Amino acid sequence: MTVPVLTFFNNKVGVGKTLLVYHLSWMLSDLRYRVLACDLDPQANLTSMFLDEDRIEQLYLPLDNAPRKTLSNALDPLWKETGDLLDSPYAAQIGERLSLLLGDMKMSSVEDQLSDQWLNCLEGDESAFRAITAIWRVIQSAAKENQADIALMNVGPNLGALNRAALIATDYIVVPLGVGLLSMQGLENLGPTLNKWRDGWTKRKAEWDASILRLPEGKMKPIGYVVQQHGVPLNRPAIAYYKWVDRMPKAYAVEMLGDMAGPYPETLMEDAENVLATVKHYRSLIPLAQEARKPIFHLKAADGARGSHAGAAQNAGEDFRELANKIIAKMNVPALERSALNL
Repeated sequence: MTVPVLTFFNNKVGVGKTLLVYHLSWMLSDLRYRVLACDLDPQANLTSMFLDEDRIEQLYLPLDNAPRKTLSNALDPLWKETGDLLDSPYAAQIGERLSLLLGDMKMSSVEDQLSDQWLNCLEGDESAFRAITAIWRVIQSAAKENQADIALMNVGPNLGALNRAALIATDYIVVPLGVGLLSMQGLENLGPTLNKWRDGWTKRKAEWDASILRLPEGKMKPIGYVVQQHGVPLNRPAIAYYKWVDRMPKAYAVEMLGDMAGPYPETLMEDAENVLATVKHYRSLIPLAQEARKPIFHLKAADGARGSHAGAAQNAGEDFRELANKIIAKMNVPALERSALNL
């Protein structure tokens, strides 16, 4: 049995993907799920949220010339053509039920290889299939090693070959959206690209003997979108904000779900089926959380969360708990584990 993989994806920068993955990883862990967070963004921003620089240095530059303890290291034998993946990729223990596959800038160097191997899959080339499925196999191996119930993946904001391989490893997708024209245009790129990748993978799987190597389904099923408010200036008139957010239900339905007929919800508030949350700008809580290496909802008075900050941190916990509930309800998570959400 494989572990379901959820990816937060938009090719528009600045929509809060990494903050979402970080906070939901912690929230699901708080809700008694065993979580594997996976940093597939070569910038490794998710890794730097979880770990301080000293810990990252220990793992990136271990003593005695030992290999880096990163996701890239698990893939190295494959890229160097010296073997297949490491049997047990390293995952850093973050909490009792939370572990992390560390990101690495070296991941950006495999774009060309993955692009070539994507084409070679059409010829039934075994090495090509091993390369294209490498990310999925590393995630599943690490999830098994850490007894994870769910894997959450953070990826960079692009539509390149690395993200294509990451999305093939994905069962479910949540789309973070900002407020404005560029975020809407991001949807116009994202939906057709995912359809192309999904169809391309289905075509390639038809050329493969599954008894040799198990392949991911590559479902890439969109389960909803999250609207980030952090890009909305305080002095922007409300009418300008709603001008954009109320266009999102139709844009998401058309581009991500292929619903060309409608009818579409006329406002964001009416799109109960697809909008998962509207995430507030937590402003001054963000630097407090980053300094403490904690999610916002774990902040205490000793971390600087006093007075109104303490109330805002508690509200953030309620917001992320509700978002986690909605996401889990839309995923294929075992019913026994789902009951933990009622604790």
